[in-house]
Amino acid sequence: MNASLLAMLGSTEMIVIAIVVLVLFGAKKVPELMKGVGTGIKEFKRASRDVQDEIQRSVDEPATPPVRKPTDTVSQGSLKG
Repeated sequence: MNASLLAMLGSTEMIVIAIVVLVLFGAKKVPELMKGVGTGIKEFKRASRDVQDEIQRSVDEPATPPVRKPTDTVSQGSLKG
């Protein structure tokens, strides 16, 4: 959710949303739903942190030129036609 959207919600709106959630899902399902939401947020943060770490690691590492094998070079004998 956007932080500005949450800032616009007052206490009355939050209470109405909580009541609607309780009516739709029931009191027994709400903790399970919140646990699932929390797990999802945690996984998302971990994945985004992993991506940021990978990007930072690739920026920090100097680019190494590819290593050429002796077979990659053209030999003098193959130039004769």
